[in-house]
Amino acid sequence: MTKRPSIGDFLTNLDQSMPIREKIGKLVQNLWRRVVLRQNCCGHPGAPGC
Repeated sequence: MTKRPSIGDFLTNLDQSMPIREKIGKLVQNLWRRVVLRQNCCGHPGAPGC
């Protein structure tokens, strides 16, 4: 069984230095991927939303 992501990890991933527009795009894309694949991780560890 895979480890569930923590809120701390989620917030740390949002702290990356990139333009806000790109960050929000990756956040939405990765969250959507997690929902569609029904997984705890989108497959991009460290990315916003993962």
